[in-house]
Amino acid sequence: MEHLTVYPSSINERAIDRAVEAVNDDELVVYPTDTLYALGCNALSNCAIERLCAAKGINPDKQLLSIVCADISQAAEYARIDNRTFAILKRHLPGPFTFILPASTRLPKVFKGRKTVGIRVPDQPVAIALTRAVGHPILSASVAVDPEDPEQAANPASLAMEYESVASLIIDSGEGGTEPSTIVDLTDSSDPVVTRQGKGVFDN
Repeated sequence: MEHLTVYPSSINERAIDRAVEAVNDDELVVYPTDTLYALGCNALSNCAIERLCAAKGINPDKQLLSIVCADISQAAEYARIDNRTFAILKRHLPGPFTFILPASTRLPKVFKGRKTVGIRVPDQPVAIALTRAVGHPILSASVAVDPEDPEQAANPASLAMEYESVASLIIDSGEGGTEPSTIVDLTDSSDPVVTRQGKGVFDN
């Protein structure tokens, strides 16, 4: 596995460009967010999405699929956002939240028949730099956390060994987190529901 070092305080553009190449080639990458490190891929490629789902044991027909976006404007291309939803997103993003929103028709066929998509805009400069450079969202799934050894999920070296058989590279941004994002169901913007309490504190 290729190991790239990119710190939030000093974005290594060459490393980001290399990661973009990997994403555009439908490869999987491990990269940092403001919560856990994540396994990510091209969110517009069915082939890449199927590869990620297989690696994580995700059934795309039954489990929420989440995309990481550079900003709310990019998210609005792939999810339906009304005025009330926009106001809520504006207050909480970038931040450690996954918002479940009605999916738009721009998502690839693996999303067809699905009415929702998870939207993330993490407060993590490396993740945002990567997504912005790719030019479209990255489908993401958080790395696994072992309850008996949660710190392993925060250690890039450990993650590199764990995912070397499925991911082509890791973006090492230093020690990561061990707590997932807070998930908020916003499919009915008049009645937001926290479905998983994580790092973020939701204020309606």
